[in-house]
Amino acid sequence: MEISRRNLIRNAIAAGGLAAAATALPGVLRSAAAAAPTDPATLGRTYVPGPPGARGYRAVIAAAGEPHRPRTALGIVGDAGRAARRQGLLSFVQLSDIHIVDAQSPLRLEWTDRLDDPSPLPALGLFSSSYRPQEMLTGQVADSMVRAINRIGSGPVTGTPFALAIQTGDNSDNSQLNEVRWNITTLNGGAMRVDSGRLNKWEGVADSLKATYDGAYWHPEGNPSGRPVDRPRAEYGFPVVPGLLDAARRPFTAEGLSVPWYSVFGNHDGLAQGNFPASTLQLNLIALGMLKIISPPHGLDPGQLLEDLTSDPAALLTNLLGGATSATVRLVTPDRDRRLLNRKQIVEQHFELGGLPFGHGFTSTNRQQGTAYYHFDRDRFRFVVLDTVNPNGYADGSLDATQFAWLSSLLAQSGDKIVMVFSHHTSDTMGNPLIATGGSLETRVTGGAVLDRLLATPSVVAWINGHTHRNKVTPRPRPGGGGLWEITTASHIDWPQQSRIIEFADNLDGTLSIFTTMVDHAGPASADAGTATAEQLAGLARELAANDWHDHDGGLGTLDDRNVELLVTNPLA
Repeated sequence: MEISRRNLIRNAIAAGGLAAAATALPGVLRSAAAAAPTDPATLGRTYVPGPPGARGYRAVIAAAGEPHRPRTALGIVGDAGRAARRQGLLSFVQLSDIHIVDAQSPLRLEWTDRLDDPSPLPALGLFSSSYRPQEMLTGQVADSMVRAINRIGSGPVTGTPFALAIQTGDNSDNSQLNEVRWNITTLNGGAMRVDSGRLNKWEGVADSLKATYDGAYWHPEGNPSGRPVDRPRAEYGFPVVPGLLDAARRPFTAEGLSVPWYSVFGNHDGLAQGNFPASTLQLNLIALGMLKIISPPHGLDPGQLLEDLTSDPAALLTNLLGGATSATVRLVTPDRDRRLLNRKQIVEQHFELGGLPFGHGFTSTNRQQGTAYYHFDRDRFRFVVLDTVNPNGYADGSLDATQFAWLSSLLAQSGDKIVMVFSHHTSDTMGNPLIATGGSLETRVTGGAVLDRLLATPSVVAWINGHTHRNKVTPRPRPGGGGLWEITTASHIDWPQQSRIIEFADNLDGTLSIFTTMVDHAGPASADAGTATAEQLAGLARELAANDWHDHDGGLGTLDDRNVELLVTNPLA
């Protein structure tokens, strides 16, 4: 469980009384030609961590691809000869949890991450992923994923050209203006520079400034004279990469998607650090300020920290920054582009920066009312986009009653469509009933009720989401037979840094096949990784993610969660 990324709500509800690695690794390729190295789809080849070296650090190497595995857990089998006669209907790409990070922001909570390190404090499983060694390279990873998608261009099974792409939330990391604009620019294409504050020098936890050097973080430039080697190098074998901090800040040109793209709202888009209401004045002042916490106070009590963060994060951070504790604080250059945005302002950015379609799915109603749920149709398909973020705070999601009524009404009118539902949260992570104190007492709708409503609608065949940073495909059966597939896709920031192609094919036997194919971004394997180009930096980011001491294996999922054929009843047959 992680306070900074996904699961703070479970701890907060308990406190307030509110009530896998892959099953088998493919063989390592010996022939570069056989690996189809220019094909980022994982049918031809994929990437795996290689053998551990010094202190367990692993390079990333090419491995054999993964064929599609039929899954029939909903009881839908299909004719044996369907492959010879199937007709492609639709092909698109899902990107999820891109998490473009302003790694120099004063509002980052990197210092909480050590509370889950193996030492010196006991691991609680509450604060992991507050800091990642690869987070400075998230812009380059996003651009390299775009390049991979453009290179593929069509569904590998049906050959149907991609109709669109859709990003299912946590597109930014901290609801800051600069992160939101970096995300949109990366998908639109154009000049990119993932940098903030002082534009000629890195100012954050990763540099080697002697006065605030902290060995809990990876320092790619090495340790300053008289200071010990940092823990990632000493204990986990991380390398020294001279010039990386300047390379990470270097301008590059984002290629931009060659298809229209749509956006879904995630908790890191709507909440500071994915947990705290972004409209809080004190949090916004911290983001805009010139003081950044590097190290926590000595003798910090993790239990008390959790309580303080859940009850009043702004007061806690203000106290730590005020000098009354032994926290290590450094000066950084203020930047007005770090200001926190609310939901309406984030929606507006999708119109202001252009690209296709205009507004990237958000409607004039969303723009006027500050909502973020909508739907659109593509031929016989209906795309229903939910906003599962609870604006009252905490990582888990839910729907407000108004949106649930809109969803129910829309589904009742969708009998002539093949319906897919898109959200950031999974059904299992929509357990947040929190309502604002003194505000509306409108009951919020949690994941079980939403899933029941979808299962009551025969035309719904898939619920596509992210949030957990894990590849997972879950059958959701209907009473009486059939059902829908819940398709959850991993993140860009954590291993394995993959997206997913989704194809629909009519088997002409009363069934549909939904093919999903994982996509590796265009960054190279470790042997070719460097720092000269954005793609090389993305390759390095993948290697760093594979060695992140908190989160480096579970995101891949099993073979049944990646390249699969999912059979469903054709609701229009």
